[in-house]
Amino acid sequence: MRGIFGVIGLLIVLAVVAMLAKKQLGSVSASVPGISSPSSAATPQQQSQQIQKEIAQSVEHSLQQARPVPDDK
Repeated sequence: MRGIFGVIGLLIVLAVVAMLAKKQLGSVSASVPGISSPSSAATPQQQSQQIQKEIAQSVEHSLQQARPVPDDK
């Protein structure tokens, strides 16, 4: 009897983990904000260069932002 409850408990935990994994993987496939999708008429090399350029611009923008100064009391 105790073994049956253990197996049922494991199946419930497995179902919850599977739901969370599916939900998490669904949000990963969404497009990254700030990066537009390259046009479909471009060659793969042009698409790659465009994506690299956009990522470099995003990193540069992030590096130029001012860091918050902590309040020392």
